[in-house]
Amino acid sequence: MVQFRFLGILMAVAIRTKKPLDLHLAPWVWKQLCSIPLGAPDLEEVDLLTYRSLHGILHLDNSGITEDNFPVMIPLDSFMAHSADGKLVPVVPGGQNISLTFANRSEYVERALEHRLHEMDSQVAAVREGMSTIIPVPLLSLLTARQLEQLVCGLPEVSVEMLKKVVRYRDITDSHQLIVWLWQSLEEFTNEERVLFLRFVSGRSRLPSNPADITQKFQIIKVDRVRMEVLIHLC
Repeated sequence: MVQFRFLGILMAVAIRTKKPLDLHLAPWVWKQLCSIPLGAPDLEEVDLLTYRSLHGILHLDNSGITEDNFPVMIPLDSFMAHSADGKLVPVVPGGQNISLTFANRSEYVERALEHRLHEMDSQVAAVREGMSTIIPVPLLSLLTARQLEQLVCGLPEVSVEMLKKVVRYRDITDSHQLIVWLWQSLEEFTNEERVLFLRFVSGRSRLPSNPADITQKFQIIKVDRVRMEVLIHLC
């Protein structure tokens, strides 16, 4: 929990300093941080197999499964389900002693879904606690999950157009042949290669979603007639 709290501190610092982090969190984590209720589509987005399994247990139309053959056709026999780490756990207290039947399958699916969607509540709460040391977390409820992710992580794609907005020229212009070649080369790069270029010239791997938030630009300086040098310019 200390590590999750520290993660929250890092995320809040990224928002404050406008220096994004390269984080890859499940979409529903961002929703939980914004206090947005979760639903079945959120589980479908991150665990399609479990979602389809629960959907299949609940909706038996045209499946050939009846009350008589339910215990044979459904591989589960109690209120147990696989957690995010793959372990089989009870979805309600004492669930291992509650038989799963045709009659109570709706309750089982509801409980299993609730368990999966909220099994990381304590970790998310620790992240929010860490964020609260830097920023007022109640304001997060005013954001969408997408907006919060962009504030913390910036843009996942490093486009040439965005790079052109964070560059300065010294003793050279953007019409110079060397500059034209530079941008042409970057256009041919994959996004991963442009991320490496960005990391080389600025030390960061993400850019803020708003170019106006970029206070540190890289500078291209003409050294002589045949070569140029890319430097970091600190504002």
